[in-house]
Amino acid sequence: MYDVSTRKRALALVTEGRSLNSVSRETGISRAAIRSWQHRLEPLPRVATPDPGPPADDGAYAYLLGLYLGDGCISAHTRGTGFYLRIACADAWPGLLRQCREAITKVRPGIGVHTLQKQGYAMVTSYSRHWPALFPQHGPGKKHERAITLEPWQQGIVDAHPWEFIRGLIHSDGCRITNWTTRLVAGEQKRYEYPRYFFTNLSGDILRLFTGTLDSVGVQWKQANDRNISIARRASVAIMDAHVGPKH
Repeated sequence: MYDVSTRKRALALVTEGRSLNSVSRETGISRAAIRSWQHRLEPLPRVATPDPGPPADDGAYAYLLGLYLGDGCISAHTRGTGFYLRIACADAWPGLLRQCREAITKVRPGIGVHTLQKQGYAMVTSYSRHWPALFPQHGPGKKHERAITLEPWQQGIVDAHPWEFIRGLIHSDGCRITNWTTRLVAGEQKRYEYPRYFFTNLSGDILRLFTGTLDSVGVQWKQANDRNISIARRASVAIMDAHVGPKH
């Protein structure tokens, strides 16, 4: 929500003869918002949003929370009181896109879910007044530039459904790859392959949520650098394979 002074500054640029495209690029405000302010400057009065209640399916919510923390965002509708939940899903993983849509409908049965195709990925989108209440990590700015913590009720769901949360994080910002190395055996170089999981995120808080949940299910991990978590020990990879597996 933009305050009146911000709206006036944007409109002042328009009255100087600037195009909506130019003002949008300079201010970061969408053209649709600026255009609507030309008809109504004052923000619409806020309407109290009723408590949405708990998610209808805790397991689906834990998975969707992982997707949201990795590749999701929430944005306000420019002319209403509702919000859009958007999850980016790469075209390479059609199964992920399907699971994302299913998770949203399980968390909020009967809600509309739409897919907007982009170049190389699809944006799974759903509109509701309740998304900020269900995902209180929503806020201004990028996730890695602000604190990300779970509310007690969210942590309770993650504690009860750790693998769904881990799967959502891996499906958003993680991968299962096959590494290889060579060893000298009896004078001959032999190639060895081994699987490992990676999770990559710029937010230290989200990395800690991931590793803390791994600890709770007995998966050993290593921090490769300030943004990458590696799972390479054979026993831990086997556990991950049993509960997560590669994206598809």
